[in-house]
Amino acid sequence: MGLLDCRCLLLALLRLLALLRLDAAAAAFGWAPEPDQLFQIPEGWSCLGRVAASEALSLTFALRQQNVGRLEELVQRVSSPDSPEYGRFLSLAEVQALVAPSPQTLNAVRKWLEAHGIWDCTDVGTKDFLQCLVPAGTAEQLLPGAQFQRYVNGERSVVRSPFAYTLAEELAEHLDFVGGLHRFPAERKAVSRAWTAGKALLSTFHLGVTPAVIRQRYNLTNKDVGSSHNNSQACAQFLEQYFHQADLAEFMGLFGKSFPHHLRVDQVVGHQGWGKAGLEASLDVEYIMSSGANISTWVFSNGGRHESQEPFLQWLLVLSNMSALPWVHTVSYGDDEDSLSRAYMERVNVEFMKAAARGMSILFASGDSGAGCRSVHGGKHTFRPSFPASSPYVTTVGGTSFQHPFLVSAEVTDSISGGGFSNVFPMPKYQTTAVKRFLSTTSKLPPSSYYNKTGRAYPDLAALSDNYWVVSNRIPMPWVSGTSASTPVVGGIIALINDRRLQRGQPPLGFLNPALYRLQEKGNSTALYDVTTGCHYSCLDETVQGQGFCAAPSWDPVTGWGTPNYPKLLSALLG
Repeated sequence: MGLLDCRCLLLALLRLLALLRLDAAAAAFGWAPEPDQLFQIPEGWSCLGRVAASEALSLTFALRQQNVGRLEELVQRVSSPDSPEYGRFLSLAEVQALVAPSPQTLNAVRKWLEAHGIWDCTDVGTKDFLQCLVPAGTAEQLLPGAQFQRYVNGERSVVRSPFAYTLAEELAEHLDFVGGLHRFPAERKAVSRAWTAGKALLSTFHLGVTPAVIRQRYNLTNKDVGSSHNNSQACAQFLEQYFHQADLAEFMGLFGKSFPHHLRVDQVVGHQGWGKAGLEASLDVEYIMSSGANISTWVFSNGGRHESQEPFLQWLLVLSNMSALPWVHTVSYGDDEDSLSRAYMERVNVEFMKAAARGMSILFASGDSGAGCRSVHGGKHTFRPSFPASSPYVTTVGGTSFQHPFLVSAEVTDSISGGGFSNVFPMPKYQTTAVKRFLSTTSKLPPSSYYNKTGRAYPDLAALSDNYWVVSNRIPMPWVSGTSASTPVVGGIIALINDRRLQRGQPPLGFLNPALYRLQEKGNSTALYDVTTGCHYSCLDETVQGQGFCAAPSWDPVTGWGTPNYPKLLSALLG
């Protein structure tokens, strides 16, 4: 055994001892994070030992917010069409005044950092996050128990602590969590399932989904394009994914000739890389701009792999620093709930509440792993929900396929469509009736031990997710699939509805779910095409044999309420 292997084995043993002493540390210092999946070192990463005490780390301190309960109540009022306050959204300054940490919290955290010589910090407009550059040695003094090691995976290198940290009791009441310590960079799965299907696809080849197919299926005429000067839409990119303006222009030249459209993204927020375009980024930009045609479009480019940051946090911090933002945001990325700490997820959920209070519609892809699968104690399995898809304050989009592959026809479940029930967030009131109806009427439910029937259920709606044409690096590419495709399509359609509302002097839709569930439960069934055929996959075991949930009439945890029928959905949401 080499020196490197011995060092890694020693660190693994020390990490186990650290978890065993976590309760004692919590008693001594006041608070410690839960000993969960965050402390597992992913396969492929090798440890090189301790880093120098002088090495700078980027840490994020989530300061305890005020009035989160009041914020939640406010979101319900401004998002519910039955409320007299519907559409009366808050400005960034008003959100800041509501949730900003108390002066005591601000002073306590600042004095704590300054006492350790930490001055290189930036905050956000809402004052509830601090991002600081901290020498590794100082970070270990700040966070007793943490020990920072360097890990490598090929050419990638990160600094992490495999040990839990603790906080002094006087600080525990002022901080929700410290980010940038434990989590390893997520690996992004391929967008397209076609690349791994090989020759099997050739026997079912068809021309594929283009903007014309989308517009035909969802009843968008060539005149259904944006025209409001104060409307915009956006998509966010992560994990070294970049789009190219030239790809967008070529895509519109090939597929956008029949409707007015923009040829360029109007604003890029963040770093725009100049290497190869990413297939994911190309897909997102091209389809939000072809379904939400002629609408000003932004791209939030978070190009790094978050090697010093928790996922999504950098993007949310940018939103908290901008007073003027697009009304619709789509995101085609996610993580397994069990790979994230509860404190992190609950705090990100509050960030989504803040966006909802400001009138933003945030849409997330439901994922491409069906119900998912996770091994638990005794070799048993449970389904594996995805976050932020499972947040009750985002609109989650699943996926469908054409029933007849060569025809623009009725849709069935795309078996990869993510969906299920959160193990973290309880079921919100806006969906209780719909979900209880599904659970009480469907005949193909998996065993109850596989999912949490009281959790937030997702997705909320769906769109085509199978066999798209995309232009990336100037090459037209067929067979690109996933809920990464369906999400920007729905986002563009919501942006079109906002466009019409703004022209009529109405506010934008904001957080969509209360209105969406209300209109469907009141009998507006024609606003969405109900998908009632097909199941998605899950655990390959003897009990469920690879099957998760199945589509059913009305709402289901595979395709939600179904797919958009634009003119009917527009009419319902204009009212």
